[in-house]
Amino acid sequence: MHHWLLKTEPEEFSWADLVAAGARGETWNGVRNHQAAGFLRQMKRGDRAFIYHTGKERRLVGIGEISRASYPDPSDAEGRFVAVTVRARDALAKPVSLASIKARPEFADFLLVRQSRLSVMPVTDEEWKLLLAMARA
Repeated sequence: MHHWLLKTEPEEFSWADLVAAGARGETWNGVRNHQAAGFLRQMKRGDRAFIYHTGKERRLVGIGEISRASYPDPSDAEGRFVAVTVRARDALAKPVSLASIKARPEFADFLLVRQSRLSVMPVTDEEWKLLLAMARA
């Protein structure tokens, strides 16, 4: 199993919206950055992903699960990009802010810190464990 981070604008689609989608989950589409789309293509059913609210919040808020691996993005008329289906698994007990992540030297190479505009990114096993610990603290 691999770990990921998926960014979303909470005003457009929030953690609460993903929870409301229930077991059917929600199509994660509209990703047009080629690097981020490449990460979507690598996702497998059962992979876990932190859900990150962008904008004013800038924090990890929950954990989702990939319930359907990549398929043609229904919002892409040209058929060049892919989507995945994600369902909510667990809300984080304590959201983890970007500021608290940046404050820790262990995250110096984390893509969220290094490439802050990227909307989909992998999370290493070590980063995943550290972020989960921060969410429980």
